Amino acid sequence: MIEKSRSEPELDLGEADDASPAAAKQAGMDDTPIAPGALAKHVRILGRGPGRSRNLEQHEAREAMTAILDGSADPVAVGALLMLMRYRAENAAEIAGFVEAMRDRIPHWRALPVTLDWPSYASGRSRGLPLFLLSAKLLAQAGEKVLVHGWNSNSNPFADVRSHVDEAGIPLATTADEAANALGSHGIAYAPLECIEPEFLRVLKLRDVLGLRSPMNTACRAMNPGGAAVSVQGVFHPPYRELQQDAAALLGEHTSLVIKGGGGEFERHPSKAIAVYGLLNGTVIDEVAQPFLDETRRLADAAPVAGDLGHLWRGERTDDFAEATVIGTAALALHAAGCATDDVAARTLASKLWAQRLG
Repeated sequence: MIEKSRSEPELDLGEADDASPAAAKQAGMDDTPIAPGALAKHVRILGRGPGRSRNLEQHEAREAMTAILDGSADPVAVGALLMLMRYRAENAAEIAGFVEAMRDRIPHWRALPVTLDWPSYASGRSRGLPLFLLSAKLLAQAGEKVLVHGWNSNSNPFADVRSHVDEAGIPLATTADEAANALGSHGIAYAPLECIEPEFLRVLKLRDVLGLRSPMNTACRAMNPGGAAVSVQGVFHPPYRELQQDAAALLGEHTSLVIKGGGGEFERHPSKAIAVYGLLNGTVIDEVAQPFLDETRRLADAAPVAGDLGHLWRGERTDDFAEATVIGTAALALHAAGCATDDVAARTLASKLWAQRLG
């Protein structure tokens, strides 16, 4: 078990709203003025009506998200903007613009020595154990520097990512410096979204007010806070695969794989054909990763108990399906990272890494 840093601050990792400009304004702690018209032109562009409205251009989306994050946008306008974008269906330029504004706020994270970005933003309601954490560990074992980051609004204790990072042996990083140290010593770190930037979580959690997800969910997946050369992303709804692929291209990224994964995470079902979208060395790909296991049972169906993820990693519990999920998921990431030429070779390497984890 990996101990947390002695200098790690006490955090409520489930909430960070009190640190937001909106909360600070209410407490009289912040003097950033709200500009009533900060988003007016953006809302007008989106909502003028049939034949006259359009999606935002990339630079317009960047302007809008900048105003949202710096607290100068009126909350009513923020809600109108996000829901109009959802109603119209956000496009790649809008997501890329949002991401650019987000990256502008986190230069200290962008300087990290990350080679593989692994976002985790699924709700987890239909998930079992986050087996993909063990896949990410295998990538670190292969020499990649892996940054897992996210926020998961789930009530399923077995699917909660944060409650499992410690037993998976993944250090939790609350600052960019802690992440750098963890990447140096373990090759992997998990960064909660609100520790990367509290404002990102504030905007993401507007879902609680609006009742619907917003484009911020997609932007967080595409954020790549550490500036890794390779990213892997999971989605729940298939249409978002191409959206995230196209946004990555607009952001100048060259390798970004997107799959419809377990519960919306980058996690491969070993008994199903998995469509793989994205960019591989700058080339758009649309491939199918073939099933390699006949069994369809999940570890979640076998009544998991506390500590099962750690038991699986340490060889104290065996489960053919769970192990195939870990290996198959790692194989896709290894292929993306250039560690293998194809899926079959990548699965061979992942299987070897899985066997070697026990020393």
